Amino acid sequence: MTNIADNTKNGYDIEGIGSVQIADEIVSVIAGLAATEVEGVNKMYGNITNEIVSKLTMKKLSKGVKATIHDDTVDVYLKLVLDYGVNIAKVSAEVQERVKGAIETMTGLTVNEINIRIAGIQTE
Repeated sequence: MTNIADNTKNGYDIEGIGSVQIADEIVSVIAGLAATEVEGVNKMYGNITNEIVSKLTMKKLSKGVKATIHDDTVDVYLKLVLDYGVNIAKVSAEVQERVKGAIETMTGLTVNEINIRIAGIQTE
């Protein structure tokens, strides 16, 4: 069985094999996918430049998300567009729980904080 040593900056060491480092962009993708799985979240918010870039690259998976890794902790900032009529506090709390669980399960990093900005409401 492979032994995984303590977390290092942006990842962890696997004893006898080497190290794994996780890019901020990967954590952003995980957070964006987890957030959009929550009922009431219509989409991630992005500006016009992000909309153009998302059509050309895989950037659309992390649109509206900024994740910053500090040693073995992560700070996440999300910009969301919610469906009209949802309970904003309830949906936001569920997004925070879902994103935290996904990041910690998939990366082994500890989520320090998840800040959400409601950037729009979708009426249709």
